[in-house]
Amino acid sequence: MPFDFPGCIFDLDGTLLDSLWVWDEVDTVFLTRRGLPVTPDYGQAIAHLGFADAARYTIGRFGLSETPEQLMDEWYSLARAAYRDRVPLKPHAEEFLRKLCAQGVHISAATSSEPDLILPCLERLEIRALFENITTIHEVSGDKSSPDIYLLAAARMGVAPSRCAVFEDILRGVQSAKSAGFYTVAVQEAASALDQDAIRQTADRYILSFSELL
Repeated sequence: MPFDFPGCIFDLDGTLLDSLWVWDEVDTVFLTRRGLPVTPDYGQAIAHLGFADAARYTIGRFGLSETPEQLMDEWYSLARAAYRDRVPLKPHAEEFLRKLCAQGVHISAATSSEPDLILPCLERLEIRALFENITTIHEVSGDKSSPDIYLLAAARMGVAPSRCAVFEDILRGVQSAKSAGFYTVAVQEAASALDQDAIRQTADRYILSFSELL
């Protein structure tokens, strides 16, 4: 199908990148190294905490003698290695990106992840050069419940929100982008299964795979 938007903004984790398994693996490796049980309630307990708060919670829960900084360093080292060496693109994502580039479409990323995780991954996958800019959540106030990250990415491309499509896998991202006038494309992601109905109802388009856009 023709995709008639001069600008496209892509979330990375869970949208272009099949990466949401990384932090589950980090938890498993970290706990197993210490002979601690890997239980679902631990992941649920830290899922919505910031990095430092998650470290403090972990130390308190398991009675660890390490500092929060030591835990965070270990977690980040494990995650960096996974992104650098193993995180893949979702099926047909590269084909779609290259198709957009061939059509002269401006492409940006809008991510909540740290650049030192994302950039080595994009470079290994040989798609870093396809993005005009990579905008991170740390460059704006708030999280993806606010459209500021998408607005900044669009401004950097010089394309109005009404002429941009935002690709996301999470409900709050779809909602905030749509509230700012962007066309929204929701990409199926198993981690967002509980919000799937709301995502389908909110997004302008819902896709199971990027192959639908080729």
